[in-house]
Amino acid sequence: MGVPVIGCDCPICTSSDPRHHRLRTSALVRYHDTVIVIDTGPDFRIQAIAAGLRRIDAVLLTHAHFDHVAGLDDLRPFCLRQGSVPIYGSPQTLTSVRQRFGYAFEETSVGSSRPLITLHAVETPFQVGPLTIIPIAIPHGTWTVTAYRIGPLGYVTDASAVPPAAIEALRGVRVLVLNALRAEPHPTHLSIPEAGEVAKAIGAPRTFLVHMTHTVDYQADYGLPPTVTFACDGLEIEV
Repeated sequence: MGVPVIGCDCPICTSSDPRHHRLRTSALVRYHDTVIVIDTGPDFRIQAIAAGLRRIDAVLLTHAHFDHVAGLDDLRPFCLRQGSVPIYGSPQTLTSVRQRFGYAFEETSVGSSRPLITLHAVETPFQVGPLTIIPIAIPHGTWTVTAYRIGPLGYVTDASAVPPAAIEALRGVRVLVLNALRAEPHPTHLSIPEAGEVAKAIGAPRTFLVHMTHTVDYQADYGLPPTVTFACDGLEIEV
């Protein structure tokens, strides 16, 4: 829901610590002239402006839940400048996108500024410019989401578990981004202790936790190893 949560007066939502102001989870990957966005949630417009985005070579979607795709319409300025923006995701994710954003695929209004997007279903490694991207199926409760490995970077969000095959696919990354919803167990997301165990199994030198609720306090001690820390909005990492 983002932090602060609407109408909440808890210590985190009313905190003056800027790390406790969290937009919905999204990421920007730059490799020389190649620019990739992972997920376009409802805060994407604000995030794109803050990052100074001028063009996008690809959008990778982890899944089609609202907090990860609601900002797809805000791709329109990029489409006006550069033409169609390719969207990559699992067949299930893209089927949902086509249904939810049906107007983007219909030639019904001459001169419409609808987002010009092309959908590319992926289940095996694919290329975006010089980058090879490996999609990895991950359980999200009873759903399946897509994690991505881009060379030395692993990106996993909304996982409820990370099975052995996925751990093997991610082993060797230098930076791991991993969801950790809260301290207590949850049926569809990793808890902070569970994320710590997954990070240990994968063994990345640096792991950054994302997708936290307003119960997570940056100043609290959750017993995580020093290689595992919470990410914050605007964090930039060189891999």
